[in-house]
Amino acid sequence: MKTSYDVIIIGSGPGGLAAAIAARENGAEDVLMIERDIELGGILVQCIHNGFGLELFNEDMPGPTYAQHFIEKARDSGVETLMDTMVLEITPERMIYAINKSSGYITLSARSIVLAMGCRERTRAQIMLPGSRPAGVYTAGTAQRFVNVEGYMPGKKFIILGSGDIGMIMARRLTIEGARVERVLEILPYLSGLTRNYVQCLLDYGITLQKQRTVSRIYGNDRVEAIEAVSVDEKWNPIPGTQEVIPCDTLLLSVGLIPENELSKKAGVLLDPITNGPYVDDRFMTNVPGIFAAGNVVHVYDLVDWVTEAGYVAGKGAAQFAQAEKVEPEALIPLKAGDNIRYVVPHKLDKERLAEALVRLQMRVTTPIEERVLVTVENQRGEVIARRGEPYARPGEILTMAIKPDTYQAVQDASELTVNVRQR
Repeated sequence: MKTSYDVIIIGSGPGGLAAAIAARENGAEDVLMIERDIELGGILVQCIHNGFGLELFNEDMPGPTYAQHFIEKARDSGVETLMDTMVLEITPERMIYAINKSSGYITLSARSIVLAMGCRERTRAQIMLPGSRPAGVYTAGTAQRFVNVEGYMPGKKFIILGSGDIGMIMARRLTIEGARVERVLEILPYLSGLTRNYVQCLLDYGITLQKQRTVSRIYGNDRVEAIEAVSVDEKWNPIPGTQEVIPCDTLLLSVGLIPENELSKKAGVLLDPITNGPYVDDRFMTNVPGIFAAGNVVHVYDLVDWVTEAGYVAGKGAAQFAQAEKVEPEALIPLKAGDNIRYVVPHKLDKERLAEALVRLQMRVTTPIEERVLVTVENQRGEVIARRGEPYARPGEILTMAIKPDTYQAVQDASELTVNVRQR
């Protein structure tokens, strides 16, 4: 095994696989993908439901099928893999320290690195859920792993807290397997997941969703016996007199995802406090030269197709950085979140690169607008550089728009760009 590579990718989910393929396609000779699991594919291995590949392939695939397409392509392109290996540390100088049971402690160096570690679920401790500590409290993704990979049913009678996509998908999956999902509780006044999953996974299966309602207590000794649900006001404060005890034996938590960036912080990568992911430019390079990031490690995407596209961009950028004789400073313009925008990715835009290719912007709104909206990109003088109409804007669904090369001249004298979403 070599110890020095052009590009090393950490993680083999959809972002990592795409980055590895793109790195090879763009001239990187030695490309290594490090995966802590025993098989490639990341979270897609346990996502046996369909809904993958609709944009890239115009097909409706289950997760493992989608992943296998890119696994085979990566192998055919000559990407090396290091499985069952845990990365312990990354340095700003692009040194990687890892460990596995066959080789022990491993030291690697790379000309460029792509971070593709994905995201993790919020747990009971992170939302400070009170009550006893019995068995039967799981994150939705853990239950998904149990049912779809391990063949184990974690319970018979479920309450799901949170209307995230994994939670709604598991509500359907558990119902198909014969369990009873009593209801889904959501503390917000709107969905936190995709509308299509609400329709296909809850409405189509007669599963009740209660908004502005949450779990206030867990009951049970050895096993969950019931939960107490309560309504909340606009500040999430419990409303007296709305408590209800609901018998159940299992509570699933679908209360948000957090980009996995412990390694990123060790490498000196700056994180956006809103997304919990790295600040990136339009090549998905972080503030640390030669360290790129792709997929859910940057921000949590709605569609796996978009994660793959981001992986291609990051992998191409990493390959170009690895082959550059000299790295010239870039003329980057900050992209700011404006009216009703929670965040926008990427955070910076290269003026010169815009002459060659469009840049895809993705953003989430702060509050929902159920009527027609207009998304605009404006310069520091309020002049509109790009615009796009949408039928609605919801916090649970990413808005996407592109800044095209025909805006090149308009962007040249801009010192910053602001993205806004307003009702039309």
